[in-house]
Amino acid sequence: MEAADAASLAVHTQDLAKRYGKTVALSGLTMSVRRAEVFGFLGPNGAGKTTAVKLLVGLALPTAGEGWVLGAPIGDLQTRRRLGYLPELFRYQGWMKAREVLGLHCELSGMPRSEWKTEIDLALEMVGLADRADDKVEGFSKGMQQRLGLGVALLGRPELVLLDEPTSALDPVGRHDVREIIRQLKARGTAVFLNSHLLSEVEQICDRLAVVDHGRVIATGTMSQILGQDGAVRVRVTGLPATSRAGLNAFGDLEDE
Repeated sequence: MEAADAASLAVHTQDLAKRYGKTVALSGLTMSVRRAEVFGFLGPNGAGKTTAVKLLVGLALPTAGEGWVLGAPIGDLQTRRRLGYLPELFRYQGWMKAREVLGLHCELSGMPRSEWKTEIDLALEMVGLADRADDKVEGFSKGMQQRLGLGVALLGRPELVLLDEPTSALDPVGRHDVREIIRQLKARGTAVFLNSHLLSEVEQICDRLAVVDHGRVIATGTMSQILGQDGAVRVRVTGLPATSRAGLNAFGDLEDE
């Protein structure tokens, strides 16, 4: 890929693959994410979503293929300063206050100290923790810790934010708030790469998406394009009452396993 073409995109990958021994975590990943676009990466647990994000942020090395993030090869140290990242699993020191956690990450990122207060206050406000800034993390619910992690990802006003299951620990109000934050990011020109196993979340917020399963992308496009593709969808349901079964028969044949 030409450097000029890569620079015009937030993310571009070509046949990116990752194996752990004999286990194929990701295979032949080719995709592009535009600047200021909300891009969904949709798939069940174990599909390869987290592996893809780790490759993009440089936490893992690809076994094969190529990738560019903000115009630079994946793993480029200077480019990583322009990224925001919320991992699926994280833990902060319980004895630290929310403001201190954010300050620590400001320092780790090399942000000038003169900018800390402004950036920390902005992040706390965006994630709804301004009134808990001086409370210790050990007293936070799982949802509040998720909000704090999102605040860390927003520090420094990154050009690309990668979110791995950002609503997994949130109630409906919290999920709504995250969607609003993502819309704000898009409005200011930030690209968002959203990992999720929830179709409803991706459908409401993403401009385009890729559907991944068993390490492979099986569909890419807008939601309407993907839903308009020919094919069948197989849904497995357990504990279905007879009355519900009769109603569902109107939409297609039901098979017993």
